Amino acid sequence: MKAGCVIAGSRPWCRHLAEAVQNKTGIPCRLIQAQQELTLELLESLSPRYIFFPHWSWIIPETIWKRFECVIFHMTDLPYGRGGSPLQNLIIRGYQETKISAFRCSEGIDTGPIYLKRPLSLLGTAEEIYIRANAIIQEMIIEILNTYPASTPQYGEVTIFKRRKPEESNLDGVQTLEELFDKIRMLDADGYPPAFWDVGKFRLHLTRASRKTDKLLADVCITLRDERNV
Repeated sequence: MKAGCVIAGSRPWCRHLAEAVQNKTGIPCRLIQAQQELTLELLESLSPRYIFFPHWSWIIPETIWKRFECVIFHMTDLPYGRGGSPLQNLIIRGYQETKISAFRCSEGIDTGPIYLKRPLSLLGTAEEIYIRANAIIQEMIIEILNTYPASTPQYGEVTIFKRRKPEESNLDGVQTLEELFDKIRMLDADGYPPAFWDVGKFRLHLTRASRKTDKLLADVCITLRDERNV
């Protein structure tokens, strides 16, 4: 069956997005969740009007974005915050809200013209923020399918974010409870390396942080350190 659109999303919260969009629009929608599924052969057989990328961890091949209209969703007010780990980079800089930018895939990283932007709160854990963002992205996809908006070039000062590395989840050097709270919650989502402290031969992973007046409460998972990665 041909698809009116394809949704390529590698995270768990993308699982039901295609079904929800199809139910609300009546437009056939195919879900792709793995890199090896995103092939030119499959896409040509489906012949979608759009391919949406709400959360995709891999580079989109040029053969695909030149052949199809590929729409990427990025959690910053582009051109501010081009690059990797947008949620973590925003929280670590003290932002409490941002915008989700829907833009057309092009040659540069996060440089394509913009279709839509919608506000997003950055309160809560990373998991909660991603779930909230998923609901907003669903509405943005439906709007694009219903209105076929024109895209316009990005404008403004460009700021580049660097993708965060797993070792940056180390909590050594944190000075305040607020900073500690933000570092724990910004990594608290499925598929992300949680914030940690190394204590002797042990590694303490912290999740589900709760901010109190003069303290934090959090869940702690203790494992033996892998000395090969020290």
